[in-house]
Amino acid sequence: MTGKLLLRSLFALALCTGGLGRSAAAAERSADSAARERFENLPEAQREELRHKLRDFKALPQEERERIRQNLSRWRQLPPEEKQRVSENMRQFAQLSPVEKQNLRKQFQEFRSLSPERQAEVRTKMRDYLQSNPEKREQLLENVRRWRNMSEERREKARERMRERHHK
Repeated sequence: MTGKLLLRSLFALALCTGGLGRSAAAAERSADSAARERFENLPEAQREELRHKLRDFKALPQEERERIRQNLSRWRQLPPEEKQRVSENMRQFAQLSPVEKQNLRKQFQEFRSLSPERQAEVRTKMRDYLQSNPEKREQLLENVRRWRNMSEERREKARERMRERHHK
């Protein structure tokens, strides 16, 4: 099972049981009657799947389990509108093809490998892009399409021209 799929399943388990720090049996005995009721109202197959996911979670290295707990803790602190935004992003991600998901994961890993300064620069440029008018966004997308269709030789010449303009 992939880490992301496991994380999503554990998130569902946490929502049903009220946390990841207990076993499924302990969660069922929890004093939190609302969480217990949510868990008990699930179909048996789904409860069994969540128990299985919990076993998978417990098999993860301690550092990974702690990272997941921290993510869940951050989730619980988000305002409702931010939770809605994240949920919508997860829904959209789930609808992507496997190739699109892999490309997105690769881009995210590349982003995470950037220095904090470069990450901040990329975030600022993305925010500017998202806040720009539709015509400007379309022009930028057209430029990206043209760039992708260029040969490496033409890209290098374009880079040179940009460097020259930048140093003038």
